Amino acid sequence: MIIGTRGSELARTQTEWVRGFLERKLDAPVNVKIISTQGDRVTDRPLRELEGSGYFTKELEEALLDGRIDIAVHSFKDMPSRMPEGLALAAVSAREDAADILVMRPEAMTQDAASLFLKRGAVVGTSAVRREAQIKSLRPDIETRDLRGNVPTRLNKLREGQYDAILLASAGVRRLNLTLSDYRVHRLDPARFVPAPGQGALAIQMRENDRFLEHVKAAIHSDETWTATRIERQVQALLGGGCGLPLGTFACYNDNEWKVEGFWFSEATGAVRATVSGADPSLLADQLYHRLTSPKQCLAEC
Repeated sequence: MIIGTRGSELARTQTEWVRGFLERKLDAPVNVKIISTQGDRVTDRPLRELEGSGYFTKELEEALLDGRIDIAVHSFKDMPSRMPEGLALAAVSAREDAADILVMRPEAMTQDAASLFLKRGAVVGTSAVRREAQIKSLRPDIETRDLRGNVPTRLNKLREGQYDAILLASAGVRRLNLTLSDYRVHRLDPARFVPAPGQGALAIQMRENDRFLEHVKAAIHSDETWTATRIERQVQALLGGGCGLPLGTFACYNDNEWKVEGFWFSEATGAVRATVSGADPSLLADQLYHRLTSPKQCLAEC
């Protein structure tokens, strides 16, 4: 079997985890093929300026369809809501920490938790419209600047003083086992700073007629993560987009109940936060979508 992956250090680290897991579970050799994606090649422009969607997935999906690879490993948050015909989501891994983290230069940090421990007027780097919209809704005084590159590259730009702080996914930092002792790190509560749909989970994609699909699913799949990310991505699909939306959703299961946090920004609604909960996960995406897109009507009804 051949696994396709992007060439970034994080993508290769995630793929090596999948490769080792499959080789142990299936007792069969697995090879890795590096495939360059549009998001990897175009680094001089913000992602929001690129045409279409699937900036980090399209070329991998094309390689699956034409048989150059048998498995594609994606960060689930990078996958568009719609999958090409002929492909299937074979498995979703157990989730790493889904939260975002704020990584700060020591001189930019304050002792005020309400202000995210960040000095007034700080320059914060991020390439995600979701992160930009959320941090500006919490701290309107902050200046955001586009930040591209893999995780080590982003940290180098912070070290060089191009930013006072940068926003990263906790999962990527943890998977790379990076040491952040030179910085001050604040983990952002997912209930207050809502992660991207699927953040922290890996998506294993295959051809839908591959005879090994069920074997791969049995080796890697997490039912709880699948249910959580399915709720999150259903909200994304209802809003008609992919990873470029100013949308955060995060579902978790506690005490026999699902709870889903949501964040949405549009010119019509401004920044909106909402929470829904219930025992039936199939109902929650529609409920959250309604509250995020019709906040005034929802307040009147509730």
